[in-house]
Amino acid sequence: MLKHLLIALMPLALFACSKPDSQSQAHQTSAANASYSIASPDGNNVLQFTLSNGKPLYEVSHNDQRIISPSAMGFVFKGDSDGFGPMDVTGTSEISLDQTWQQVWGEKQGIRNHFNGMSVDLQETTGQKRKLSVEFRAFNDGIAFRYLYPQQGEGGLVIMDELTEFNLTNDGTAWWIGAYQDNRYEYITTESALSTLDKVHTPLTIKTDKGLHLSFHEARLVDFASMTLARQEGTAFKADLVPWADGDRVKTDGSFTTPWRTLQIAENAGDLITSYLILNLNDPNKLEDTSWIQPHKYLGIWWGMHIGKYTFWESPTHGASTQISREHIDYCKKFGIDHLLIEGWNKGWTPAWYENAMHMFSFTESTPDFDLKTVTDYAKENGVKLIGYHETGSNIVNYRKQIDAGMALYQSMGVNDIKIGQVGSRLNMKEWHHGQFGVRYYREVLEKAAHYKLAVNFHEPIKDTGERRTYPNMMAREGARGQEYNAWSEGNPPSHTATIPFTRLLAGPMDFTPGVLDVEIKQGYAGRDVHTTAAKQLALYVVLYSPIQMLADLPENYDGNPGLKFLQDVPVDWEDTKVLNAEVGRYITTVRKDRYSDDWYLGSLTNEDAREFEIKLNFLDANAEYEAQVYADAEGITWEKEATKIAVSNTSVKAGDNLKLMLAPGGGTAIRFKKL
Repeated sequence: MLKHLLIALMPLALFACSKPDSQSQAHQTSAANASYSIASPDGNNVLQFTLSNGKPLYEVSHNDQRIISPSAMGFVFKGDSDGFGPMDVTGTSEISLDQTWQQVWGEKQGIRNHFNGMSVDLQETTGQKRKLSVEFRAFNDGIAFRYLYPQQGEGGLVIMDELTEFNLTNDGTAWWIGAYQDNRYEYITTESALSTLDKVHTPLTIKTDKGLHLSFHEARLVDFASMTLARQEGTAFKADLVPWADGDRVKTDGSFTTPWRTLQIAENAGDLITSYLILNLNDPNKLEDTSWIQPHKYLGIWWGMHIGKYTFWESPTHGASTQISREHIDYCKKFGIDHLLIEGWNKGWTPAWYENAMHMFSFTESTPDFDLKTVTDYAKENGVKLIGYHETGSNIVNYRKQIDAGMALYQSMGVNDIKIGQVGSRLNMKEWHHGQFGVRYYREVLEKAAHYKLAVNFHEPIKDTGERRTYPNMMAREGARGQEYNAWSEGNPPSHTATIPFTRLLAGPMDFTPGVLDVEIKQGYAGRDVHTTAAKQLALYVVLYSPIQMLADLPENYDGNPGLKFLQDVPVDWEDTKVLNAEVGRYITTVRKDRYSDDWYLGSLTNEDAREFEIKLNFLDANAEYEAQVYADAEGITWEKEATKIAVSNTSVKAGDNLKLMLAPGGGTAIRFKKL
């Protein structure tokens, strides 16, 4: 009852507190201890802002349960170690929005943007009397806020610290990756008590002891340092901005707008995945013509280089030769896969290409055994488009000198897609990928690619914060331990792909490169293994969302494989997405509806444990029958025993039916529901 009363009184309260009279001492005193609240449209999420003795604080509740207790806000600037002095509220405003916008491509075509918001304007009462505004938004699936600092004649203003706190009221289980490590985000997720963390990347996913699922992240990261979270004590966290090499956190011209600090809130794990809060906080599409941006599946001269069959560099087994490229184009045509990625065709590759050494690549000169025009012409003749590749080795000085020539070359060859790698622990061997230097660099490259009509797949990237809404040529990025780690390291455990849908993929699409059906890796480095069943590899195409999906295996391993048909059929662009069951790190079952047909697709996968699910098919059209084309783990297998065996079956189903899924240890199931 109290919650509904708050919602009813809120517009009046905001209006009554709006624009206090700066000449009135009574208003000044009241404003210095003011309190304002907004609630989500459904009333479940409440965000309260308080000015207590001139200090800004915020707190968050869900269904009358406090999630974040009063937490500090603000900044420390260079030469001003104390941050803001006491502040007054000088004005407030409110906004409510309920609209639906259409994605150019995506996991859901129509996105509802529904929130209540308010803006609070603040000013110091002493000293420089600096101004600061804070915008708040409350959605049904979480809350967000950001800071706006207007130009106040302070050219060269440098942020040394952001004081934003996230004081969680309850402990819980957290899934996290430690910040400030050389391999960026490419680590196995750790599961531990929230109260044991140190400094971690976002998204940070939590299941509280009260049973709520939370995810902390940020949205619309533009010309700012990305945010990590540093635990203070207990379950209290603070924003920790990734620094420049000189120790500065954010360099400004005297004004700045921070990214949105976001908290997604869900009653169950699956609802985190179908939250579109991050996208809704980004700017609308800036590209007038998007006809050249095409979601697709692709083959690559890639896995062979990772397992040691081919080399990236010039050698008798160089992968990116004209001859091997033509053979892969033939496979593309045979399988009906219309894109091919060729890595290593250009000069500059050596056996030490991945080392931190400001390695020099050419982005226009081919190796002697590769002819770009011959290969692109042959691809066109066979209905195949090439995906370009720029590996920078994190030598950004070298890349910036050549980027226009390299991208123009691809454009002249009819190439509309490019993979860009930044292998190296630091950009220019100096700056963090996710500091302000890196944020500027990645945005510069993305905008440059749009100019040359190139859709981008970033590897070794800055984290995703929803840029794909604004620049839909931002297709996918790596930013986690992908498939290649199974080729030359101890590999990814079966729980890895049951975890990243609730962590890394909450930020946005990932180029995981699934589809290795020879999961025992019969060729290449001895003793390596993909650590899944082949059926689970098929399920990844539905569970791990990306508008570009690689068929990552050696193409000869698809010939005659019963799983190939599913890989040929499964779309990469969806009308709708639903999560049927989920538990972080344990299992997930996702269904998606094809954007261009009436068919649905299901992917279900598990960690090391075998599972049985009874799935209700009520997502299907109630007035139709479907053929369920099922690709399941063969009976008796595990991810460690006969893992390549797939059991294929067909059965007729309708919306009122239940379907039993049997997942082997480390296994999965993929299903196409074809409308009859």
